[in-house]
This record gives sequence, structure tokens and C-alpha cells, in this order.
Amino acid sequence: MRQAGRYLPEYRAVRANYSFLELCRTPDAACEVTLQPVEILGVDAAILFSDILLICDSMGCPLVLDDGGPQFPTPVRTRADVDALIVPDPEEKLGYVMEAVRKIKRSLDGKVPLIGFSGAPWTLAAYMIEGKTSRSFEKAKALLLSDEKLAEALLSKITDSIILYLNAQLAAGAQALQIFDSWAGALSPEDYAKLGAPWIERVIAGLKRDPVNPQPVIVFGVETGELLAPLSRTGADVVGVDWRVPLSVARTRVGPKVALQGNLDPTSLFLPHDILAARVQHVLREAKAAGGGHIFNLGHGITPAAPVEAARALVEFVHRGLT
Repeated sequence: MRQAGRYLPEYRAVRANYSFLELCRTPDAACEVTLQPVEILGVDAAILFSDILLICDSMGCPLVLDDGGPQFPTPVRTRADVDALIVPDPEEKLGYVMEAVRKIKRSLDGKVPLIGFSGAPWTLAAYMIEGKTSRSFEKAKALLLSDEKLAEALLSKITDSIILYLNAQLAAGAQALQIFDSWAGALSPEDYAKLGAPWIERVIAGLKRDPVNPQPVIVFGVETGELLAPLSRTGADVVGVDWRVPLSVARTRVGPKVALQGNLDPTSLFLPHDILAARVQHVLREAKAAGGGHIFNLGHGITPAAPVEAARALVEFVHRGLT
């Protein structure tokens, strides 16, 4: 999950000097806030500070991101809109992201690995069609499920753009990648089999990873309990699990060959430390019993009001391991 954010006073101090998009587009500042959780919390990896929707903007669907949340004032609604989109050169249109990756990598100097990321094709398409966040994404579903040729054209362009973008992150020094299908849970398993998993599989197949030590790929979505099996077949090395599905159940759905990531409820950070510690222990025990590899993480992003001392304690509890 994204590590930097409003829960950190140090992040808020940097953010006071920039709009959110300016922060994403300023490599020195993006580097600074990426490093903050590593230095303040002691986490085991750094996650690039950026936003999944930057790629949509670079394709020609202008993004507005303010206190009202992400918005696309000219959403994609017709075949002409799709045809007008481009598959951008990532160094030309998103070069500030790769410069941030390079700066972060140099600053980390091998202390911990750096994780790059992108949104998944369905999630980016859903935003571009709706024009904003939605609970049901009815416009996106109606358009993509009623016009197969338009869906193919839009998802192909987005997928090709993601492949180029993630490969550029790898070339800049990212040591692992995470693909966020934030709105995967808005689709039924049948619809996800058309609009979701196959396109992630195509992204992963297009990655130019190190042939000897390939950089791991993590896929994650929210409310994806019924989609864990297809996510595990995308070619990903790790499947994220939110707190709604026990790791033991997740293991039965993904099989033994894919690692699991998760899955502590983020609101656990608001509990007394002894209860938080017990919940961490529970996740670790479930992961050990499930086998097959595990990355401890929250089951979704850290919330803005989360106490920093609780986040730091959480990392310490995980590092202590099972007791």
C-alpha cells in the first residue's frame, strides 16, 4: 500500500508547499516523501510516491486532482474519445516519475528495495469513463459491457501504456512492481474475466524483467475475495488480500505457488498497542499456517488519522515475529 501520506507530520510539512499533482511531478519532493516511512517507521521497502491516474492524463484524458478527489472533466464516452487517446512515451510524458525513481534508488543506496506501481487497466478505464470516483461505476460497466469493440480498443491502449510505463520504472531502478486494481471488486467474477484479469495478465507478460532475478510483481484489489483465483493466474508473484478474507481462505483460492500480501485491517492502528500486537500475531500465525510465502501488510492503505506511533509499533511487532 502507499506508505507516505497525511498521517505523517513530515509529509504534511512537504505537502504544504505543493498541490498533490505538483508533489507527484516534482522528483525531489516525491523522493523526500517516499523516503519518510523508511526513515520514520523502519519499513522493509520503499513505495514510490506517485498516483495511478497520472498515466490517464499522459494519454490525453486531462486529470484534475484536488480536495474534491480525482476528476476527469472530459471523460471517455465514445469511440471517438478512445481513438483520440495516445499511448505515450513514458520518458517524454511521465519522465518526472522515472527521475523520482532514480533519485529514490540513489538515496536508498541498497538499504531497502524500491517498489514501483501502476493502476490496472480496468481501474484506469473506470475512472476515465466515469470522470470521477464512483461506488457502482455504472457508466463504465454499461459502456464496456455493451460495446466489445470499444472495450477492446480502450483497454488495449491503456494496457500498452501501462506496459511501457512499468518497463520504464524497471529501467530506472524499481526492484518490484505493484499493480493496483482498486475497483476490481465492483465487477462480478464473470465480468472481471472479461474486463479485469486478462488485461493484467497481458501487462505482466509484457514486462521486461531481469531474466536471472526477475523483479516480483504484486497485484492488489479491494473487495476481491471472489477474484483471488483469477488474480493468481495473471502471472503475478504475489496477490494482495484485504482484511475481509482470512489468509487461510485466500490460500485455498490462489493455490501454493503464489505468495500472499496482507491483511491487517487498517483500523487496527487505532486500537491499544496490546490488542494491535495480538492482531499482528494472528495475521502472522495465519500466514505461517497457510504457507507459500507472505508479505505482511495492511489489508488496504493506511488512513490519514492513523497515529504515527501505532504505525511504528506495528512495524516493530512484525519484526519481532511470532512469540
